[in-house]
Amino acid sequence: MSNHSTSNEKLLLLQVAEGDEKAFTQLFKMYYNQLGDFILRITESQQLTQEIVQDAFLKIWINRQSLAQVNSFKAYLFVVAKNHAFNCLKQMAREKSRQKLWEHTVLDQALLNTTETVPADRVQLIDQAVELLPPQQKNVFLLSRKEGLSHEGIAKKLNISHETVKKHMVLALRFLRNHLKANANFFFCLISFFRPD
Repeated sequence: MSNHSTSNEKLLLLQVAEGDEKAFTQLFKMYYNQLGDFILRITESQQLTQEIVQDAFLKIWINRQSLAQVNSFKAYLFVVAKNHAFNCLKQMAREKSRQKLWEHTVLDQALLNTTETVPADRVQLIDQAVELLPPQQKNVFLLSRKEGLSHEGIAKKLNISHETVKKHMVLALRFLRNHLKANANFFFCLISFFRPD
């Protein structure tokens, strides 16, 4: 950036710091596309990029008084936007994780309480899914869920290690979740029964 451009930008920053909306609009137009390209490489989402870029400029406007001390607006803007992008991505990952956990909890409750909270036709669907399990996984699952045995109790009864029981249980639940989730009608029914308050 030339000295003339630098001094022009510094003047714009001072004007924005004093609340000049026209000067802010000039900064916005100067950097909007560059910032969009930069953030798009981070988010890989056009919609999220637009939100982040707009939020970054909004933050800068809200904290405009601090612009008088900024030497490189581009660097300042890009750091503000990058931090906001990472925060958004972390929040989205947390929400996705919470959603996945909730789905697993819903399906686990259905698998645990097949006679109490799920209608008979749904119980039949769960039973059919259990029948599709490999024999050892099916045995472990039924001993746990139907007979209420602990992992240690199952290990003794089947003469296998505690770790093997745990492995079979994890695989069985994963298969059942995926199988039941694949049946959209069943999943939406579950949501209606187990929707959190």
